[in-house]
Amino acid sequence: MRILVTLKDETLNHLIVKALNESGYKTDSAYTIKDAKYFLDVRHYNMVIVDTDFTFSEVFKFINFAKDLYPLIKIIILSNDMSMDTEIKCLKMGADDYIRKPINFDLLITRINVALRAGRESQIKIKDLIILKDEEKIIYKGKETSFKRKSFEVFMHLARYPNQVISKEQLLDAIWEEPELVTPNVIEVAINQIRQKVDKVFKIDTIKTIRRRGYKFCYPKE
Repeated sequence: MRILVTLKDETLNHLIVKALNESGYKTDSAYTIKDAKYFLDVRHYNMVIVDTDFTFSEVFKFINFAKDLYPLIKIIILSNDMSMDTEIKCLKMGADDYIRKPINFDLLITRINVALRAGRESQIKIKDLIILKDEEKIIYKGKETSFKRKSFEVFMHLARYPNQVISKEQLLDAIWEEPELVTPNVIEVAINQIRQKVDKVFKIDTIKTIRRRGYKFCYPKE
């Protein structure tokens, strides 16, 4: 699980990152909305924490940007604003939680855990195609197939973001614990296995290669 921490306050940013790292999360820090958008473009994140020290206009536009890019991403707002109206507005705009400062770090970690746990689906169903996470199994019109764990994780990750191009680097970052120690060739091996174990078996097309950019899940066809 990777979290992007977006706060102007460098001290608080570092403290939150430290707490997240100690809780087993991977993290990156951004100090501007512009930098946060850059990180979202180049890496996959399960969650973004963003502070309303930026203008609300910037924060709302950022929420829209993040949710358009990754519809399942979780967003937690940190704020000094005690107004209930502001909290309601942030939640209506797409934020998943609203936490008032000063930060209680135990509470922050707990609410992060809850938000991410709520987003862990046990299956993905797209028309006749069912992906069962816990059983690492794919079912199509009553027929079943399964394959090696990492390839399955690549398949499920792509299926979470249909018709979105995801690069090899983003896949490595999302699935491997230490992506810097793995060569991008493992993604090619995984894609090949998906095509052999899913596309060939079920006689459908699920993954499209986008030259020099990555892959996208394309079942059913656009």
